[in-house]
Amino acid sequence: MTTPTLDRTLASRLPVPDRVTAAPRLSERIPALYPVAVRLHQARRHLRWALSDATWAHDHVEDDLPVRLVRHASLLMRELSEDEMVLQRNKVVNLRLASGRTDRLLIRPGETFSFNKVVGSCTRRKGYVDGMRLTNGRAIAGVGGGICQLANLLHWMFLHSPLTVVERSEHSFDPFPDKQRVLPWGVGCSIVYNYVDLVVRNDTEHTFELRTWVDTRHLRGELRCDTPTEHSYRVAARDEVFLRHRGRVFRRNEIWRTVISRRTGQVVGEELLKRNCAEVRYEPPADRVVDVV
Repeated sequence: MTTPTLDRTLASRLPVPDRVTAAPRLSERIPALYPVAVRLHQARRHLRWALSDATWAHDHVEDDLPVRLVRHASLLMRELSEDEMVLQRNKVVNLRLASGRTDRLLIRPGETFSFNKVVGSCTRRKGYVDGMRLTNGRAIAGVGGGICQLANLLHWMFLHSPLTVVERSEHSFDPFPDKQRVLPWGVGCSIVYNYVDLVVRNDTEHTFELRTWVDTRHLRGELRCDTPTEHSYRVAARDEVFLRHRGRVFRRNEIWRTVISRRTGQVVGEELLKRNCAEVRYEPPADRVVDVV
């Protein structure tokens, strides 16, 4: 997918992103502390859930709601090394299980959807296998690896609806080049049970339904509604740039959403959704990299 790029002279004068100069976290400096940090984060999330006054979406239905707002499909397999292909095939197993949990889920007015609450912990006991997980700046094998692809699909559909994204975390690095990419870089999600989550709230008077399933080549999804909504949405990346600083390359962009009236077809507004910055773990095109000091 091609996106607008910054003028190279302007880009070279941009301030160095905070993520480039930020000091490593304690758990990154002392890896042995990482499991402890995870358990603390999980305990904190369980406490937040217990104290929350949110009404969580949990009901499933058998029939489709009448209005399809958006649909999307993402390719299941990328061309990687043979070891990585094994993990990708396992990822498909994991996605079948996880997408079955989100399929036909209702999000009624006033309800909040939590990916981690709906999908739950991905364990071997539930049938999940080792897939590719992106963690602590590295791609590794892990039980349940690959379910972030489902979160990515859901997030993309949510961005094309009036649902309110309450929580979403992106990966701290850009692991793969753009070959076969169909969505803008920077709209994906990171999921770690239970403390890194995708959460959306329904502040409208509409009821929404998720449809998610796996076919032979794609993970597919639809977001359906009980009645037509007032607006449609267009989401795109702007000001895409690769920045090299002290030998490390970072990718940065902005994600913008354009709001369009369904009645007139006219643009009625736009909003900046997110500024992204992540370290690149591949060799980007040389003509797109700008050196900054």
